[in-house]
Amino acid sequence: MRITLIESGKTRDPFIREGVELFRKRVVRYAPFKIETIPDLKNTRNLTMKEVQNQEAALLLKRIRPSDYLILLDERGQEHNSISFAEYLNGLEGRVNHLLFVIGGPYGFSDEVYRRADAKLSLSRLTFSHQLVRVIFMEQLYRAFTILKGEPYHHA
Repeated sequence: MRITLIESGKTRDPFIREGVELFRKRVVRYAPFKIETIPDLKNTRNLTMKEVQNQEAALLLKRIRPSDYLILLDERGQEHNSISFAEYLNGLEGRVNHLLFVIGGPYGFSDEVYRRADAKLSLSRLTFSHQLVRVIFMEQLYRAFTILKGEPYHHA
């Protein structure tokens, strides 16, 4: 199963870039994995939140194939602990060829993106910036693989 993380806008803070890269290097040992970045929108100062969401949606939906399994990282999504998230990923293995996780921009997702999604995943009841979610998600993805392989990274 191939896995892609799609994020909206560049990762700005060096500590987040370093964290994402650290876990990206670890994750690729377990599965084909890549990160794609949707470019920051230009001239959004005079746009409404819905207009920004719709423009981001247009860029995102162009990258998604009908056969892709799309999981939105969303505060209203299903919550897991680390072990159940690993089991969830394991359950997709063999049923899904290409798994896409998407981190939206600061205003979240448009209705059109929600309709296309196959699932929504919440990382916490807490709210994190869309920038910080990147490194938190990457660490949890890595943790899930180590749990599935019985490796000592996760101490239950």
